[in-house]
Amino acid sequence: MDYRDHFGFGTMRMPVTVKDDPTSFDFKMIESLFDSFIEKGFKYFDTAYTYHGYHAEKAVRKALVERHPREDFELATKLPLRDFKDEENMQQIFNEQLENCGVEYFDYYLLHNMGSNVYDRCVKYKAFEFVSRMKAEGKILNAGMSFHDTPKLLEEILEKYSSCLDFIQLQINYIDWEEANVQSRRCLEIAQKYNKPVIVMEPCKGGTLVNVPDEAAKLMKAFAPERSIASWAMRFAAGCPGVIKVLSGMNSMEQVEDNCSVFADFEPLSEEEMAVIDKVREIIHSNTAIPCTACEYCTHGCPKNIAIPQYFSAYNSIMRTSGSFSSQSVYYNNLVLAGHGKASDCIKCGNCETACPQHLPIREYLETVASKMENTSILPVRR
Repeated sequence: MDYRDHFGFGTMRMPVTVKDDPTSFDFKMIESLFDSFIEKGFKYFDTAYTYHGYHAEKAVRKALVERHPREDFELATKLPLRDFKDEENMQQIFNEQLENCGVEYFDYYLLHNMGSNVYDRCVKYKAFEFVSRMKAEGKILNAGMSFHDTPKLLEEILEKYSSCLDFIQLQINYIDWEEANVQSRRCLEIAQKYNKPVIVMEPCKGGTLVNVPDEAAKLMKAFAPERSIASWAMRFAAGCPGVIKVLSGMNSMEQVEDNCSVFADFEPLSEEEMAVIDKVREIIHSNTAIPCTACEYCTHGCPKNIAIPQYFSAYNSIMRTSGSFSSQSVYYNNLVLAGHGKASDCIKCGNCETACPQHLPIREYLETVASKMENTSILPVRR
């Protein structure tokens, strides 16, 4: 079986020329990555209205749509469920997306980041019926939703709107398989119950399953020296029942080469490899203080412009190195000096937690980060 159609290129984290400017696209690199992906026989690209400061769709148009025949790629994008105002506005945004991407139809179109915080307004403004109507008009070939919530809500939605949805996009990876805030396994089972094919997002959990603790990496390399650490996560996700595609946000040629090689010659994890994964999972759990995927949804609308994912990453790095904080403290202070609010500047408005797909207690975590980073900093923090 050819698994090339099981792998997709995610565009949430495309290469940029200025680290803190998500719109400073490195088009030379992006075009090279896209071209290589297509040349290797792959064609699925996933973007969204809100990615890269609401500029990703236009970047995809420039780097992909304007440079390749329409039949050479499949394009997916998403309706921002936190952004639309009413039924009329949904249509306006959809039309804008067609123009942004430079296409006449979308191969896949998703209700973006479905969860309890937006479900009621989706029902009120008939978002499910909207995507069905766009499909009937030929502007969407496959309609679905990306889902970040409980299995209970997923089943409630599918009981009511199954006919409107051709597929579900779920966060599935081996670290979240049984996690209470994600419940990958149970959500996958619900999707199977309603015969919905699954597209996988976050197979490497925002890089967490690539940059694993040394002890975990040694286990994997001892078992399969020739395989990359990332390949274990990709094979776990792709081997799950009902999965039709796995997405990866790649920003280097090395990542494209490695991930494409996994699907060009795909092998599901063996029982022995699954046993290794079980051990790796235990190690990662003991070394990850804050299970953040760095999607940055939490930063949109933060009144204090707090660099939440970056601060969490710095804190996790400290906790993985027995409390050593010198280099991470410099990193923290540089972000503050660049204009970001300190962790302690949080006013506890809760916007971040409402937006977080992982349902993390962000305000509580920011207090923890502040107590560590701001009380032990080796540089003066901007006040």
